[in-house]
Amino acid sequence: MTDRLQGKTAIITGGASGIGAAMVKRFVEEGAKVLSTDVQVELGQSVAGEAGALFMEQDVSKEEGWQAVITKAQSEFGRLDILVNNAGIVAAKSIEDIDLESWHHLLGINLTGVMLGCQTAIKAMKQNPGGSSGSIINIASTSAFAALPGDVTYTASKSAVRMLTRSVAVHCAQQGHNIRCNNIVPGGTHTGIIDAAKEFVPDIYDRVAAMSPMNRMGQGADLAGAAVYLASDDAGFVTGSDLLVDGGMLAVHPGY
Repeated sequence: MTDRLQGKTAIITGGASGIGAAMVKRFVEEGAKVLSTDVQVELGQSVAGEAGALFMEQDVSKEEGWQAVITKAQSEFGRLDILVNNAGIVAAKSIEDIDLESWHHLLGINLTGVMLGCQTAIKAMKQNPGGSSGSIINIASTSAFAALPGDVTYTASKSAVRMLTRSVAVHCAQQGHNIRCNNIVPGGTHTGIIDAAKEFVPDIYDRVAAMSPMNRMGQGADLAGAAVYLASDDAGFVTGSDLLVDGGMLAVHPGY
């Protein structure tokens, strides 16, 4: 690795598995001090321990939880340079099937959790020794560009995250905070959600791989590499953007 995050500190939500776990590992390898959070305590502690990161239980939809996480990061690291809002869930229900409880639960995690993360991180990053600075990375989805008919809530949440990111980015820039905010847009990526679906959709791996002209699923390492770039000083003039990590999925006409 290249130590691109040497001297930086990071919070990564949803760090117990999948994309989040890959980011925790890669960020530590790149020299960052990392606080990983998740509701999966035992798994989160194991992943963080193996990577050399800290772990804290967190429900991202709760405001008080965010305050506790930020306080922990500041007390342990003395500053906050990077926040990756990675935690998220799916509902797998269409507009005709979704119930209000499921709708609110998913939006609480996928959208409100991202808003609260941005809000509390900005406050902390403004307090950094040496002046206001930081990078916030939100995880959107290709479903923010091309809707999932079978998951109306997930589609709505990721679409909203894209525009929330832009609002945060422009606000911080206009206020002179030196805090950048960008989206990573994963395509079909190999995660625990895909593994769980294999019981009901035996050919799920092939189907997800076929979404990309590259004919493979994205891996956690693919997303982690993109996050390292956005978190690093190399992306110092990048804000309010969508970084597609989708294997060309959105680049190809659906008829080909």
